[in-house]
Amino acid sequence: MGSESRKTVSRYTTKTEKGSHSFEISGYSLAKGMGVGRFIRSSTFAVGGYHWAIRLYPDGVTEAFKDYVTAYLELMSKDAEVRASYDLSLLNQDTGSPVTVSSESTPRVFKSSDTSRFGPQGGYSILRSELELDESCYVLDNYLTIECDVTVVKQSRVRDSPAEYQVEVPPSDLSDHFGKLLLDEDGADVTFSVGRQTFRAHKIVLAARSPVFRAELYGQMKERTAPSITIRDMQPSIFRALLHFVYTDSLPDMEDLDHDEYSEITRHLLVAADRYAMDRLKLMCQNILCQYMDADSVAATLALADQHNCDGLKDACIQFMATSDEMDAVVETQGFADLKRACPSVLVDVLEKRSKFGKA
Repeated sequence: MGSESRKTVSRYTTKTEKGSHSFEISGYSLAKGMGVGRFIRSSTFAVGGYHWAIRLYPDGVTEAFKDYVTAYLELMSKDAEVRASYDLSLLNQDTGSPVTVSSESTPRVFKSSDTSRFGPQGGYSILRSELELDESCYVLDNYLTIECDVTVVKQSRVRDSPAEYQVEVPPSDLSDHFGKLLLDEDGADVTFSVGRQTFRAHKIVLAARSPVFRAELYGQMKERTAPSITIRDMQPSIFRALLHFVYTDSLPDMEDLDHDEYSEITRHLLVAADRYAMDRLKLMCQNILCQYMDADSVAATLALADQHNCDGLKDACIQFMATSDEMDAVVETQGFADLKRACPSVLVDVLEKRSKFGKA
């Protein structure tokens, strides 16, 4: 009997995750003079499951570097050790293009417990006079922007695999199946009356997605035994969008809507998400409203954020109003009048932050 030969294969797999962050310093001239060794830091941003920040010393790290501006990338996660590479750059305010000033293209170990948490470890330093040259366009209209791209090396592993066969696995279609379940109403066991429209749904799905629905449908509330539940103070289109998210974890297609219609529906959907304690939907709505923010809408959005405890959206609105050159247009809106009447304390935050940026 002849001998058999069998070929095997092992594969070493390394994955990376990339992310970037822009640190905008508005009122750059006000940051100067804070003192040697004092720094300002960007908000933290997540890449590869770790938190990072950009640190800037406007007056230098030490006396020897008092004529320099120094910047670092900093690993902020506690008790962390991670391999990563990065690219630190200054934005040319005239062209909008980043200019690399420091980078490490080969991944190295960052440890939160020692100075290796910084990149570069000695910091990137540039003469203040060179940074502020009109020809460099790094500082324009009192703005300075530092950008950083970070690439984190994820956990590597070796696995055995057959040499000759592979089975391709398609992406998850769970949301498609649940979306079809909602449309077909197969096995639906609860009815909602919204305006003049009715919606059929499944108690177990609603309860799994929302603690409020769970209390209404399986708790001691009267809705548990009611043949039909009436939803007040909500438009049918908003409840339909809410159900779509419940079943698919995504927003319905709204590409045919214009800017104002899309923003208005998102506002109502944020209120619905807050009402039913659906945190991810609430955050998604906040993110959309941040992207669609302008002078006409910012005051109304700020009032909405304050009313529904949307801290991220609230901070974004205050930042917009504190740094905007269109404050006169903001003040003329009905949203500002409503904000002044309903949430006067919020305007104090706006005025305090605006004064820091030297806006009149």
